[in-house]
Amino acid sequence: MELENTVFSHTAFFDETSSSHRFIAALLQQADIHINGNRPWDMRLNAHGVIDDALTRGNLGLGERYMDGDWDADQLDEFFTHLMRARLPDQISPQKLVFHHLRTRLINLQTAKRAFQVGEAHYDLGNDFYAAMLDKRMTYTCGYWKEAETLDEAQEAKLDLMLYGLCR
Repeated sequence: MELENTVFSHTAFFDETSSSHRFIAALLQQADIHINGNRPWDMRLNAHGVIDDALTRGNLGLGERYMDGDWDADQLDEFFTHLMRARLPDQISPQKLVFHHLRTRLINLQTAKRAFQVGEAHYDLGNDFYAAMLDKRMTYTCGYWKEAETLDEAQEAKLDLMLYGLCR
């Protein structure tokens, strides 16, 4: 993977001397995403450890760190659109992630007590939180965006698709 043309952004949360940080920055560059860039789909790091969690725990690590406010993007939908179009998972070889996987296995903070605490922190957030991110019906599923322009329309289209698909 070429690092020569990769844009590195200097912040307290991005370490350009770290091989894992450089690896992720180069990977995201292929999706036209810059770390700490100024475009709406660029990823902004707000805390240490986001990149390492994404490497060691994949989507779950990235998602939990987003929920914790440790990274963000102005247009999250565009961030993920760029990621999906670049087909980045096809470019990651397991050999490059062995170190991160071993480190996670050796230094695993997850215990039954911690799992309960994490569950409480992430799922006992109340309706105000979910109302802010879900449609008016509080539908917790992916929407069908083919002809929709809003989240409510996408969720309505998904419900119609499910209803009419089951009734045939």
